[in-house]
Amino acid sequence: MIKVFGHKAPDTDSTGSAIIWAWYLNEMTGQAAQAVLLGTPNTEAAFVTQRWGFETPETIADVEDNAPVVIVDTNNPAELPSNINQADILAVIDHHKLIGGLETKGPISVTIRPLACTATIMHDLMSDDAAQMPEAIKGVMLSCILSDTLAFRSPTTTPQDKALAESLAVDLNLSIAEYAAEMFAAKSDVSAFSDSELLRMDSKEYAVSGTKFRVSVLETTSPKMVLDRKASLMEAMPSVAQEDSVDHVLLFVVDILNEEATLLIPNAIAQSVAEKSFGATVTGDTVVLPGVMSRKKQIIPNLKL
Repeated sequence: MIKVFGHKAPDTDSTGSAIIWAWYLNEMTGQAAQAVLLGTPNTEAAFVTQRWGFETPETIADVEDNAPVVIVDTNNPAELPSNINQADILAVIDHHKLIGGLETKGPISVTIRPLACTATIMHDLMSDDAAQMPEAIKGVMLSCILSDTLAFRSPTTTPQDKALAESLAVDLNLSIAEYAAEMFAAKSDVSAFSDSELLRMDSKEYAVSGTKFRVSVLETTSPKMVLDRKASLMEAMPSVAQEDSVDHVLLFVVDILNEEATLLIPNAIAQSVAEKSFGATVTGDTVVLPGVMSRKKQIIPNLKL
């Protein structure tokens, strides 16, 4: 059985792409496959799986030696099981920059394209078989695109992502604006999560000049819900950093509707990052970064100390 999974701290694209590709392998290629997760999906991903009639995929802690796997929505070993290089990696399908560090048993298929969403790439890879997608898979694919593009607000959005989403919405007889609002409302309800869970919910590890950061992004239509907790979130950052073997946590609260991010400033390091990376003037424990929406395109590439 091939296990298909994305990165730790699974979001909608990571969760949904695993479901999509497991369907494709099972139904179109005759290879037994199972979508699995490397952690608890965020609230939006949980909404999407339920909305389209899927059980939440099983969560696994690691992979066994020689276990056949397909990796989606990442190629970064830090975001994958610790034993990933002992597994039998069959393919990588991703839209992030190439990190390096993965080892394989032999030649594999690697597809990394500059699109906003892994699911968009999968549609291409399916070719004519994409016409066989049932409504539920189309719904998950649409959800992945709307999530990763923030309903086309993100600068990562390409014409290909947008055209595919619009075509899928027509097939499903859905209003993109109304459905995206449902998704973002689900993503914005973080009341049930602890501070440490919020800091890890949508986060990636990244090193800047030898300093390791956990770069956390919370995309929301209700930023006040998160920012009202800023004191306790900043208090939790040192313990999260220590437990995760990084030096610091950066939290960007992305306001989807106003198209801006608020960076929490708990210490001099975060202040330095804000000033040197984004040219911001910091006068308190938060700073607003107008137009910043994308970790992949606007945050990670600009990080400086």
